[in-house]
Amino acid sequence: MTILNGIRVLDCSIAMAGPLAAQRLGDMGADVVKVEPTSGEWQRHASAGGATGNKINVSFLSLNRNKRSLAVDLKAPEGKALLLEMVKTADVFLQNYRPGVAERLGVDYATLSAINPRLIYVSMSGYGEDGPYRLYPGQDLLLQGMSGAMLSAGAEGQPPAPAGQYLVDAVTAYSAFEGALAALFHRERTGEGQLVQVNMLDAITTLQMQELSVFTVGNKPQTRSAEAHAHSYIRAPYGVFATSDGFITLAMAKLVKLGEVLDDPFFATLDEERDGWTQRDAIFGRIRERLTAKTSAEWLAAFRAADIWAGPVYGYADLVDDPQIKHNGTFVEYDHPTEGRVKTPGFPIRFSRTPSAITRGAPLVGEHSHAVLSELGLDDEAITQLIESGVVRQHA
Repeated sequence: MTILNGIRVLDCSIAMAGPLAAQRLGDMGADVVKVEPTSGEWQRHASAGGATGNKINVSFLSLNRNKRSLAVDLKAPEGKALLLEMVKTADVFLQNYRPGVAERLGVDYATLSAINPRLIYVSMSGYGEDGPYRLYPGQDLLLQGMSGAMLSAGAEGQPPAPAGQYLVDAVTAYSAFEGALAALFHRERTGEGQLVQVNMLDAITTLQMQELSVFTVGNKPQTRSAEAHAHSYIRAPYGVFATSDGFITLAMAKLVKLGEVLDDPFFATLDEERDGWTQRDAIFGRIRERLTAKTSAEWLAAFRAADIWAGPVYGYADLVDDPQIKHNGTFVEYDHPTEGRVKTPGFPIRFSRTPSAITRGAPLVGEHSHAVLSELGLDDEAITQLIESGVVRQHA
């Protein structure tokens, strides 16, 4: 048995943050019903990286495993009535509509909690449910830029660099996932459902707990160096350096030890807590000059022998083939009925008694409409009528 067995989630979200949060609940055993338009959720038609797949693009595939699809027109009175009926027995309702849309559709918290007071209602937005930015587009790169984090790394005078992953979407997804679990725990104690609100701006801001506290409490300005230092609030060395055949990372080394490995007496004259800040550019330059003399493997072996923090710079091909990744079972493989053998990142949380599992891959549009509606008590004739009228779509 998985840990959330018996929990029913209605996933009315789109794109990445909401679907990823719902998928994590599904990975832990919740019955996640993806309630999507009869034309299919937006992400089905927006293939990340151009990876279109056979019938399901890879972007959608990666965010919607362990879900069933109910394809229904919520703008039709009959479609909305079906959703409200499902709410009666649901545990979690998750949506990331633009502010105001839930109210217009009649699926806002006030409406649904009146039907089911035990409901955990997770509402996700870009900037908050109200306020001056409430209608601004909540897109990952836009929030990365607004977060301030881009100016914590890189070289002064160079353009700010975004993260190499959809960072804000991911952090927001995990915030919603955490909020849903906490609210379910509260309900176990009290029987009360509640509204859980998460927004991308707060998620990426609070992620920077240390950095922003250094600024607001320690009064330290966010100052980039002339060299491409990896974080303005970390002493040198801290960055990415070229070797003779690639790149490695180097983090907060003891400068005396570093000088010994590099055979450079300059480092023996330095104090980490003073010169690690005041001479960041000089330290970076000396390291850069010396590291091109050997390969990445040679330097990593030397640094590890000296207990200096260093690591490789991987591409995805290197990551997937890494021995620790293989040992951890970080990636999972399963057979999908239309996409064939699928290999994707697996489960970041491990439970000794209730392990996560894949019970189904990402669904086709409306693949489970008939089954879900049957569970509501509708007979075959009523379901067939809904399908023929276009209110509900059932994949053939």
